[in-house]
Amino acid sequence: MPNHQGFILWLTGLSGAGKSTISSAIAPILESRGKKVELLDGDVVRTHLSRGLTFSKEDRDINIRRIGWVADLVARHGGVALVAAISPFRDVRDEIKRTYNNVIEIYVNASVEECAKRDVKGLYAKAMKGEIANFTGVSDPYEPPLAPEVELRTASETVDQSVGRIVSYLESRGLL
Repeated sequence: MPNHQGFILWLTGLSGAGKSTISSAIAPILESRGKKVELLDGDVVRTHLSRGLTFSKEDRDINIRRIGWVADLVARHGGVALVAAISPFRDVRDEIKRTYNNVIEIYVNASVEECAKRDVKGLYAKAMKGEIANFTGVSDPYEPPLAPEVELRTASETVDQSVGRIVSYLESRGLL
């Protein structure tokens, strides 16, 4: 039955775009619809599963591949893997989509300027001053998806609107 099918919701975008906020908002909705949800937040995964990795392209790719592998385990067992990770490089995101089934790429689109406004830790300001190296969107590239299943524009829509758009997409695919 399609409604018992596991899948991966992969939210990608700049730091501060809203990936974690949207993931936290949609998780209880998916659970209320009978889904078993596991949230794989990029910051948390890096602390536990990918400790010791740097922010080089090679290490970032390793981190994303590890998240993809864990997300696939969740999905293969009928759960929803809710991934909130910057995932800056298109080639590795595309590799994840080719390697695993039912990966739904969600582009959480917000400009560097918008993300910098939201940045309570001041990381963008430090990166723009050159105090933080390899900061995605400032001194390191972010490659937006070319054809995401859902694109959210968090500067112009509310969290509820973004979540509603994801839910509508999942319903249209028969996943909810």
